Amino acid sequence: MKVYSSIEEFETIPFAVATTGTFDGVHLGHKTILNRLIEVAKKSGGESVLLTFNPHPRQVLQPDVDLKMLNTIEEKIELLEKAGLDHLIIHPFTKEFSRTTTLEYVRNILVQKIGVKRLVIGYDHHFGRNREGSFDRLKEFGPLYGFEVEEIPAMDIDAVAISSTKVRKALEVGDVERAHEFLGYPYSLVGWVSKGDQLGRTIGFPTANLELSNSSKLLPAMGVFAVRIELNGKSYKGMCNIGLRPTVEGSSHRIEVHIFDFNQDIYGQSLRIDFLHRMRSEQKFGNLNELKNQLLIDSKEARNLLLSIE
Repeated sequence: MKVYSSIEEFETIPFAVATTGTFDGVHLGHKTILNRLIEVAKKSGGESVLLTFNPHPRQVLQPDVDLKMLNTIEEKIELLEKAGLDHLIIHPFTKEFSRTTTLEYVRNILVQKIGVKRLVIGYDHHFGRNREGSFDRLKEFGPLYGFEVEEIPAMDIDAVAISSTKVRKALEVGDVERAHEFLGYPYSLVGWVSKGDQLGRTIGFPTANLELSNSSKLLPAMGVFAVRIELNGKSYKGMCNIGLRPTVEGSSHRIEVHIFDFNQDIYGQSLRIDFLHRMRSEQKFGNLNELKNQLLIDSKEARNLLLSIE
């Protein structure tokens, strides 16, 4: 997959089969669009192209709303490459770009710059200034500019149409299992291990404190989770607490992960946490001994939940 940091870097291709959108999360609904895009490109002898944006348009147009992302740009690139895409254009989204009219977007960008011959879009997709562009407008423009357009219906799970917003809402209440269903892969956080106050090791549960590599990444709701940890190319099992640590009068939000059967110094190293099950809400205990007893229960539950993970 070739990656371009702006539309200007892209050279027009003879038969582009394109789609456009933010694709935050690259969830199963997005995968349906991508699979069709790639299928059409192969059948027609063309090349698949995704035009997406960074930062997310809502972060530019609604700066007062603290919108958190499901993917970092690096995660999005990795997921799209796995999907089998030929070309990925990540165009900078600015207020100036947001004023691009529907006609300019289609004629100047999709047709003249990318060379679109087939356009595959998701259900209810809108684009251009004030989101005026729609499937119906694209059908009008198609014959004028020599491209065909196909709309992919929304993908449902349990009669719920998958969307990035629905994934965010699941994570905001800690429902990582539902988010996993929508995404098609476990939700994860990536960061580096920093030194904490080392209280965990005094009660037999040493933890790695994770500092996120990207502050705009969405955190699941506070609570205790059974997780898989990827570190130095190896996979481990463990449990993670996201919260304020009320038992020790903590005041700052922490991400702490305890890796089962592990005793190595990993300060400063990068790791990834995959959230597989939520076990309980964060609680305040009367003392550290009560906390230790609960962590023993949590540890047993997490190990049982993770039995199927190799």
